[in-house]
Amino acid sequence: MSFIEELFYGNLDPQSRPRRSTCRVSRAVASLDELEDALTERLQGEDKRLFLKFVDAYDEFLGSADLESFTCGFRLGAAFTYDTFVEKE
Repeated sequence: MSFIEELFYGNLDPQSRPRRSTCRVSRAVASLDELEDALTERLQGEDKRLFLKFVDAYDEFLGSADLESFTCGFRLGAAFTYDTFVEKE
């Protein structure tokens, strides 16, 4: 099946690809998880609710930033491909 057919039938999902994590990224994620768990355990009441709202808002921001980066990269790749195969004269 061609790339266009795969796209048409919904078989392409860039979000489902496994991410290759470097040791540095893995350590950073582990550190963030540990810190979030520690703060969640220590905080109580309104402070805990506020922190969890912050975590949710930051997750939403990261998702939006990922989408924006993907879109920008896709457009750059499309422009590169267009420039490669379309003569300007």
